[in-house]
Amino acid sequence: MPSHPLRVAVVCSSNQNRSMEAHNFLSKRGFDVRSFGTGSHVKLPGPAPDKPNVYDFKTTYEQMYNDLVRKDKELYTQNGILHMLDRNKRIKTKPERFQDCKEKFDLVITCEERVYDQVLEDLSSREQETLQPVHVINVDIQDNHEEATLGAFLICELCQCIQHSDDMENEMDELLQEFEEKSKRCFLHTVCFY
Repeated sequence: MPSHPLRVAVVCSSNQNRSMEAHNFLSKRGFDVRSFGTGSHVKLPGPAPDKPNVYDFKTTYEQMYNDLVRKDKELYTQNGILHMLDRNKRIKTKPERFQDCKEKFDLVITCEERVYDQVLEDLSSREQETLQPVHVINVDIQDNHEEATLGAFLICELCQCIQHSDDMENEMDELLQEFEEKSKRCFLHTVCFY
């Protein structure tokens, strides 16, 4: 078992639903976790599919919440967005971009393939300094509240298995293969270096 708790980053596009649900779940189970988005802006569903609410990453969850209450409290209560923002602001102040974080992690878990590609692109563009490995794993999770909850359970279970492995570097492929069979999902996995 690793001598220190796993440092985990969970990443989705806007640091709102999937990454925050997993962040919440993992932190309650004692993991050293942070969450991020990779998009250029934060997008939340709007009154129509072609009318999303778009915010800057500097906008706090509180400001988004208040903005949506002002726009249409009933709609955003009904679709769960206000509840989600309420949870988010209890975890941290505002969404964060992965590309702006210089912290090092043992494990970066992404929630969709496009985000996985963006994380790999960012990590490979950084100058390697310590050659400390970071495992980037993609777990495809649909961006809705139910799937975010199920995905958080799966990510937590995966992190617990990795945390308890005797030799993470040599057991990772085997662990992921077992997890794919058990969960009936395919995972993407790449090792990058800091």
